[in-house]
Amino acid sequence: MIHFFQEAIIYSLPWLVILTLIITVHELGHFLAAKACDVAIECFSIGFGRALFSWRDRSGVEWRISWIPLGGYVRFAGDENAASVPDQQHLDELRHEIIRTEGTAALGRYFHFKPLWQRAVITVAGPLANFLLSIVIFASILMIFGAQMLPARVAQVMPGSAAEAAGFRTGDLIIAADGHRVRAFDDLQQVVQIRGGLPTVFRVERAGQNLILTATPRWEMISDKVAGDQKIGRLGLVPVQSPRDYVSVRYNPASALVAGTQETWKTLRMSVFGLGRILTGQISASQLHGPLGIAHMTGNLAKASALGAPNVKSLVLFTGANLMKFAAIISVGIGFMNLLPVPVLDGGHLMFYAFEAAARRPVSAHIQAAGFRVGLALVLGLMLFATWNDLQQLQVFKFIGGLFL
Repeated sequence: MIHFFQEAIIYSLPWLVILTLIITVHELGHFLAAKACDVAIECFSIGFGRALFSWRDRSGVEWRISWIPLGGYVRFAGDENAASVPDQQHLDELRHEIIRTEGTAALGRYFHFKPLWQRAVITVAGPLANFLLSIVIFASILMIFGAQMLPARVAQVMPGSAAEAAGFRTGDLIIAADGHRVRAFDDLQQVVQIRGGLPTVFRVERAGQNLILTATPRWEMISDKVAGDQKIGRLGLVPVQSPRDYVSVRYNPASALVAGTQETWKTLRMSVFGLGRILTGQISASQLHGPLGIAHMTGNLAKASALGAPNVKSLVLFTGANLMKFAAIISVGIGFMNLLPVPVLDGGHLMFYAFEAAARRPVSAHIQAAGFRVGLALVLGLMLFATWNDLQQLQVFKFIGGLFL
C-alpha cells in the first residue's frame, strides 16, 4: 500500500505542478494584457472549483487559490458569454446595464467594448505567454548548466540501414537535415524521428567537401524509459561518442536567450509538422497522448532523473531541470493548440474577431452557439481519443481484465 501511494505521488504531483504552472502563465498572459488595456477584471483563480482562500487587491481583482489544481482562469467583468464574443443584441443589453448601474464612462473598461485590436491582443497574449515561458525555461537551463553537445559525426553506418542505402560513410559530418541546420546529433535525431517514410535531404561534409545525400528514415518501434513504446524514424547511424568528441558550451544571459528562442521555435516547428502528419494519416493517431499519458511520462522522467543522480543535490538539480525542460515542451504544445481556429479556444476567438473586422459587426448568436458546440465536441473528442490511447498503451484494460480471471 505504501508503494502504491509513493507511485501515485511520483506520477501525479510533478504533472499537477507542471500543468498548474503552464495554465497559470497562460492566464497571466491574458491578465497582464488586459491590465495594460485597462480592462476591468473580476477574478484570477489558480485552480478550479471552490476557493480554498482568496483576497482582493486594491484594483478590485479577486485572487483565488481553488481546490482543484488543474490549471486556472481569469474572468473579465461582464464576461458571461460562453464564447466570450457576444453578438450585437447581447452587446446592446450589456451596454444598457453598465450605463444604468455605473454610468457611460464605465463602458471603456469592459472587455467587449474595447477596440478590436485590443481584444485581439488580450486573446493572443495567453498563447504568447506559453511561448515566452518556454523561452525562459530553455534559456535558464542553458545559462545554469550549459550544454554538452555531440557533433553529428558518423562513427558507424548500420548494415542494411536507410543510411547505408543513401550512401552515408564513417567520418561524415552531417551539417543540415531537411533544410535545418544540424549543430549536434540531437538536432539530427529530432528531425529524423518524425520523418519516417519521407525522403529527406541531408547536407554532409566529407573530406572537406559538401555533399547532398537523400535518405528515407525507416519506422522502428522502440521502448523508451520516459515515453514508453513508440514508433520513430531511424536512419541507422551511430555517432562518435568518445569523451574528446563532446563539446562543452557555456551561455551568458544574451546567448542563452537566443538559444532558448531557437529551441522554442524548433519545438513548435516539429510539433506542427508531427501533428500535420498525424492528421494526414502518415503517422498513426495512436501517437497522440492525453493527460494520462503525459502524467505517465512526467512520472517516468522524474524516476529516471532520480536514478541517475549521485547525491541529493544532483537529484534536486537534475530532476528539476529535466522536469522544467519537459514543461517547456508541453507549454509550446499548449500555446500552439490554443491558436488553432476552433471555437472555445483562443484561436476561435481570433477567428470571430477577424470576421467582426471584415463585416463591421460581431458574429450572430446562433452561429456562435453552433460554433461553440462544434468546437467543444472537437476538443472533448480529441481528449477522449487521446485518453483511450493512453489507457491502451498503459495496458489498463488488460490489468482490469486480469482482475476477473
